[in-house]
Amino acid sequence: MEKKKPNYIPALLLIIAVVAIAAVCGFFAFSQTDTTIQGQAEVTEYRVSSKVPGRVLNILVEEGQFVHAGDTLAILEAPEVQAKLSQAEAAEDAAAAISRKAEKGAREEQIRAAYEMWQKAIAGREVMEKSYQRVKNLYDQGVTTAQKLDEITAQRDAAIATEKAAKSQYDLAKNGAQQEDKEAANAQVNRAKGAIAEVNSYIKETVLVAQMDGEVTDIFPSIGELVGTGAPVMNVALMDKMWVTFNVREDKLANIKMDQILDVTVPALDNKVIKVKVTNMKDLGSYAAWKATKTTGQYDMKTFSVKAVPTGKVEGLRPGMTVLMK
Repeated sequence: MEKKKPNYIPALLLIIAVVAIAAVCGFFAFSQTDTTIQGQAEVTEYRVSSKVPGRVLNILVEEGQFVHAGDTLAILEAPEVQAKLSQAEAAEDAAAAISRKAEKGAREEQIRAAYEMWQKAIAGREVMEKSYQRVKNLYDQGVTTAQKLDEITAQRDAAIATEKAAKSQYDLAKNGAQQEDKEAANAQVNRAKGAIAEVNSYIKETVLVAQMDGEVTDIFPSIGELVGTGAPVMNVALMDKMWVTFNVREDKLANIKMDQILDVTVPALDNKVIKVKVTNMKDLGSYAAWKATKTTGQYDMKTFSVKAVPTGKVEGLRPGMTVLMK
């Protein structure tokens, strides 16, 4: 009986098919393909805070609410500042009283008393001058002694000095304080007014208002909580100032240039394609370096942050949305 020869054709065809499939897979695996880089939308925010510590009395907005510049966002309670205002106002009242006293001078009664003392001194001086003249005539006639003339002369001179002193006291009472005293009193009033203005500025800080139009994204404290000086109370996003950022390995930067217009896709907007302009490219630092896996033929590559701004308004674009770039 003749022995049947084995059929190697199916096995050969199977080997050829496996090799062909492997070749095709290798071709697609090692062929150059576009790389999709994932980024996200960002927005400019500003923090709302106060210069003075206080307790949150009321919050007038909610997260997600759009506010306009000048809108009241929150109100703080600061009893210490109110107490300082009372002290400053009392200091201003005291300084104003001193200033009025310096401007007005002595009271009317004091002025009249000084005037009467001056008139009394005038009368005393006139009497002493007459007495002096009589003694002088007697001395010239040889009737009285030189000692008597010296005594009356001293009394006359004393009366003249007394009159001058009384006149000075009257002038002082009539003219009031010196110009320097008046200026010093006015300076104290201005200083007190400055202290009041400073405290009022702190009181205004207890009412937190929006500085620019935007959307409230975060509110940190609750009503009744204490907040410190400069502590953020809430964040407000400027929705008209949005951009997108991508973290790109440096070997992928060849086709990205400054001021270049790129087409990017936003999956959340039904894969809408928008145009963005590259405005900034900067190194993220050593913490974002791609380490080489081999000691020869490879090198560490850095990661760059690429910032791009939409060329026009994009309806529906929100912070945090994914943005894809090829």
